[in-house]
Amino acid sequence: MNDQSRRPARQTRPYREPQKDPVRVLAYEALRAVGERDAYANLVLPPLLRKAREAGDFDGRDAALATELVYGTLRRQGTYDAVIAACIDRPLREVDPPVLDVLNLGAHQLLGTRIPTHAAVSATVELARVVIGDGRSRFVNAVLRKIAAHDLDGWIERVAPAYEDDAEQHLSIVHSHPRWIVSAMWDALGGGRAGIEDLLDADNERPEVTLVARPGRSTVEELTEAVGADNSLPGRWSPYAVRLSEGGEPGALEAVRDGRAGVQDEGSQLVAVALANAPLEGSDSRWMDGCAGPGGKAAMLAALAAQRGAALLASEKLPHRARLVEQSLSGNPGPYQVIAADGTRPAWRPGSFDRVLVDVPCTGLGALRRRPEARWRRKPEDLARFAPLQRALLREALNAVRVGGVVGYATCSPHPAETRAVVDDVLKGRGAGAPIAVEWIDARPLMPGVPAIGDGPDVQLWPHLHGTDAMYLALLRRTA
Repeated sequence: MNDQSRRPARQTRPYREPQKDPVRVLAYEALRAVGERDAYANLVLPPLLRKAREAGDFDGRDAALATELVYGTLRRQGTYDAVIAACIDRPLREVDPPVLDVLNLGAHQLLGTRIPTHAAVSATVELARVVIGDGRSRFVNAVLRKIAAHDLDGWIERVAPAYEDDAEQHLSIVHSHPRWIVSAMWDALGGGRAGIEDLLDADNERPEVTLVARPGRSTVEELTEAVGADNSLPGRWSPYAVRLSEGGEPGALEAVRDGRAGVQDEGSQLVAVALANAPLEGSDSRWMDGCAGPGGKAAMLAALAAQRGAALLASEKLPHRARLVEQSLSGNPGPYQVIAADGTRPAWRPGSFDRVLVDVPCTGLGALRRRPEARWRRKPEDLARFAPLQRALLREALNAVRVGGVVGYATCSPHPAETRAVVDDVLKGRGAGAPIAVEWIDARPLMPGVPAIGDGPDVQLWPHLHGTDAMYLALLRRTA
């Protein structure tokens, strides 16, 4: 008998079915929806969480972890992509998107959470077995073990250029923003390194949930009592705001269900209130929100208008968004009307209104903390794509007010191409249309107590300075 015949037969390990972790599977499904359908996480995630709770798969801690995995992965995707690229032997674009989503989820657990290394690796490999198969799970396992060799600071030293060598690329990788956005934000903000780093950091923080007590329909005191003193903070700037210190379910509040209150960023509240309080001579009975969807500012304007006996027309081009506006305004005590209409092709006569708000479509660079996936979806050419629409909407808004009437031009972007440049072009008649006779209204006194909002007469809010979205507002009075 030879030596080989004496050796015991090699035992084959029995196949083990992968274990499905509901939290990580849900987080993966949300990321796939964002990647495949250009969906927004804040719209995709809530129904997934609700379905999981109804099925008995989730408790509060599970929902919190799933939310952190989704939003944390999206916010830090640029940094994690750079780390993953350093751990593989092929260009990142050649990695299948589902595999990359799993790797990013694993990278966030390893580098962005307190989950122990062995648990982060094993849980992500198990997820890979469930959603992309055993074969590709081995690739995921190998990459994650390389990532686990260093912490986040260690990887930053390896994949980011020194600030002194390439400041914009350094900030891009460290703070997980596309380079062109870093450059644009820096130009808009001005100043040195500290300011831009504070802004980029603020974009990567989870924003507070802020409620609005719609004037005449609810009160800050009612919301504070309903939320509980332990979970509520007063608004920083808006007299109608209540901030939730520990999150929660706003939809469970009676005032929110009834439409007397809502979820609304303080920057958005300030824009609506400033337009409503802008000085005006003569009649003040006809107001319009010219880009009303999804309805937050329209609901605030409708409530303020009702207190003065004014009527609001809320116009929104897209019918499904117009229906959302209708829901937001439902129950308002004063007169209002919601129509589906294109603000560049008015369904109203010139000079019909006393006050008009036009919160124009834009790149949304001012709300990246709320919609982190937008930073990877937007491109520099989007600025040029929105430009004609923004100018047309402002031009028609100015035509819609009577002489002496006030227009508020607002946008959730700090980029100069979407803010002051739009106003200047319309007023000077650049492009289509003739110059329009207006005078600027200094918007700064209409946001009392709010510091560092610019040199005027327009205002710019910032996440790192004000805790709001980066809303811009210009107030203009028609003079002829």
